[in-house]
Amino acid sequence: MRIILTTLVLAAFAAGAGSAADATAGKGVYDKSCKSCHGADGTPNAAVAKMMKVEMKDLKSPEIQALSDTDLKKIITEGKGKMKPAKSVSGASLDDVVAYVRTLKH
Repeated sequence: MRIILTTLVLAAFAAGAGSAADATAGKGVYDKSCKSCHGADGTPNAAVAKMMKVEMKDLKSPEIQALSDTDLKKIITEGKGKMKPAKSVSGASLDDVVAYVRTLKH
C-alpha cells in the first residue's frame, strides 16, 4: 500500500512540475496575438489607442501586474471594454502568455 501511495504522489508531483507555464513560449504567442496593440514590451501602441479612442494600460504598470492570473486570463479570453477576446490564445498558450506578461513588470 505504501509503495502504491508513494508512486501516486510522485506521479502527481511530476505531472504538476511538467505543466508550469513557459514565459519564452508565451512571448512567441504574445508577439503573434497581442503585440500589435500592446507593443513589444507591453507599452500600448499609441496609434491603435488613438484610433480606437481608448486609453490602453501599460502591461508593465503596477495596476496590471497586480491583477491575478485568473483576471488576466479572463481579459485575454473574454476581452474588456473595446478589447476583443484573443480567440487564438487558449489552453497552455494562455498560461504561457500570462507568464510572459509577468516578466514585463517594472
